[in-house]
Amino acid sequence: MTEPVITTLLDTDLYKYTMMQAVLHQHPAAEVEYRFRCRTPDVDFSACFDDISREIDHLCTLQLTDDELDYLAELDYLKPDFIHFLRLFRLDRRFVELECIDGRLELSIRGPWLHTILFEVPLLAIISEVYCRHHYPCPDWQQAREKTQQKIAQITQEEGFRFSDFGTRRRFSAKWQKEVVHTLASALPKQFSGTSNLALSRLIGRPPMGTMAHEFLQAFQALGPRLIDSQKAALDAWVGEYRGRLGIALTDVVGMDAFLRDFDLYYAKLFDGLRHDSGDPVVWTEKALAHYRKLKVDPNGKRLVYSDSLTVTKALELYQRFSGQCRPAFGIGTYITNDVTDTTPLSMVIKMTRCNGQAVAKLSDSPGKAMCEDDGYLTYLSQVFGVQPPVVNKN
Repeated sequence: MTEPVITTLLDTDLYKYTMMQAVLHQHPAAEVEYRFRCRTPDVDFSACFDDISREIDHLCTLQLTDDELDYLAELDYLKPDFIHFLRLFRLDRRFVELECIDGRLELSIRGPWLHTILFEVPLLAIISEVYCRHHYPCPDWQQAREKTQQKIAQITQEEGFRFSDFGTRRRFSAKWQKEVVHTLASALPKQFSGTSNLALSRLIGRPPMGTMAHEFLQAFQALGPRLIDSQKAALDAWVGEYRGRLGIALTDVVGMDAFLRDFDLYYAKLFDGLRHDSGDPVVWTEKALAHYRKLKVDPNGKRLVYSDSLTVTKALELYQRFSGQCRPAFGIGTYITNDVTDTTPLSMVIKMTRCNGQAVAKLSDSPGKAMCEDDGYLTYLSQVFGVQPPVVNKN
């Protein structure tokens, strides 16, 4: 019998728990919806569907053990009342709707934000691994390990380079991610900062990496006092929750230009840095550096984190270009956890689409990454923030 894809609720990214704590304390009654989208065209999930459904059923039987709760309690930004809440927590299968229509996977999540926020990462990991099991049953592991060693050889040449594993959601398998993370931690003790995956962070004895995701800022489009103030409301809520900890702000929910208009001197001093997740990283960096300098904040003291579809080569190029002007760091995902076969891994996401019955959107700085189910709201959001409305692919 094949081992389940997810065997612990720690097999997810840190930022799901940090956002979940903020939701518990600030918006425990918020209701949300999420939608799955596979950006890779013409993918047929028919053969995978039953296995995906069974894996989701198993996921919803899991609870955190006492040892796992003790580990979370050691993270000093997670508070005792949140740990007590997690002691009782279990994902509810009734919040997930799953269908396969003409080979297309239709997945939605609806329910209380507090009780649905942990679904995203394990569901994506399940879909990715089940798909890989069906389509690549006998991968060339020697070739995969050689690819990892080639990456290590590249990184070894840059002593100051720092990167983390951000690859849980689209990994080839849980077993492969575990092997890669152990290999990187052993071979690159200085350059490899760790992983966003809590279970693997615990195994390798390094702090988990991460802060917030798009959904946190998206939700405040419905939760904030005014739409134009939604980004500032989300940043204020984050600062109120963590009081200077976990201080990397995500910039691309309504685009970098609109973000920087809100990111004034107050936030520039409060937050340790920014995260890039769409658009040209060189253009983004130049804008960030210019903004800090305009505010008379030294960017050499700020961490700029890059996490958009990175390869080691691309990350090293960015490091070499900007290492003397800021503190660059890199979250590399699919390229290190799903670089197993010679085919391109699936590009897929689960994004929040509604909060408290109102449409919310991620505009992004990259064509094709925008996601919204309400064209009228998308136009309105773009007008409010003074940005060009994106073309949304709803397939």
